[in-house]
Amino acid sequence: MQIDSSTHERLADRLANILTKLNMGCHLSVKELASEFGVSTRTISRDFDRLNTYLPLLQDIENKKYYLELNYLGKFAPKDIQNFARISGISHLYPSLDVSFLREILDSRAQQVYNAKGYSFESADQFKELFQIIGRAIQDHKQVGFLYKGEPRLVQPYRLIHHHGSWYLAAVRKNQLRTYRVSHIQSISATHEYSQFTPDPEIVRQVENDESIWFGQDKKEVILSIQSEVAFYFKQRSLLPEQQIVKELGDGGLLLSSQITHITQILPLVRYWIPHIKIVNPISMQDELEKSLRRYLSIG
Repeated sequence: MQIDSSTHERLADRLANILTKLNMGCHLSVKELASEFGVSTRTISRDFDRLNTYLPLLQDIENKKYYLELNYLGKFAPKDIQNFARISGISHLYPSLDVSFLREILDSRAQQVYNAKGYSFESADQFKELFQIIGRAIQDHKQVGFLYKGEPRLVQPYRLIHHHGSWYLAAVRKNQLRTYRVSHIQSISATHEYSQFTPDPEIVRQVENDESIWFGQDKKEVILSIQSEVAFYFKQRSLLPEQQIVKELGDGGLLLSSQITHITQILPLVRYWIPHIKIVNPISMQDELEKSLRRYLSIG
């Protein structure tokens, strides 16, 4: 049976939309999605059957809503979702695209973080109730109120972000985009108590495209030299924020550029690669690194 390209596009768009909602922690109803997309409940059920083949989907026993396993929330980048939708929409035409291949695509972003940086990861299980409330608020474009480090906050939520092993909420407060560590959020209120807001497309773009969580801060360039012994790893993939190869050196080493908004983005990574990496510019940053190492060596 042949399916025209417009049908593929509709299927891909619908799957991408559903996966985006799941990725934000939303609990999804077959009936509500059928109404939203103007299709039958049987069509949406088939969509979930397709998604369930590749994803760790769960279903609430009482309300029958589908949701994504907590440990997977926020780990799919927009490109991952687009790739999944595109491939899954035509997978019946290409038998070679098996489950392991699709899992590799979906997990690629998480694998880069786990393998390259070796961080321990905050368990998402402890934030189940928070994720449900915030996820719904993001989907419905509603403000949300909570206590943060003991102080009341009323914000416009945009995204839940998994960054270097910890969970953050990207939200606008007093017309400024900020990030809030989820583990510091307390006494969150139900979203029906607050008004709706219209998402700012520029803020959405910034949240989705910026690699850091220090939104709204000016970036500065850091130049680093990489010894030949480890140059392969930096050529294979970007291990530093917004990494660019400035020059390949005659001895096989590299000169790299990295764009950062905060020193903590770069120092832990440099420490990881010592003694094969050095900050060339700004010199003050290398000096600070060396001082911290000397303090460490002097302890005990």
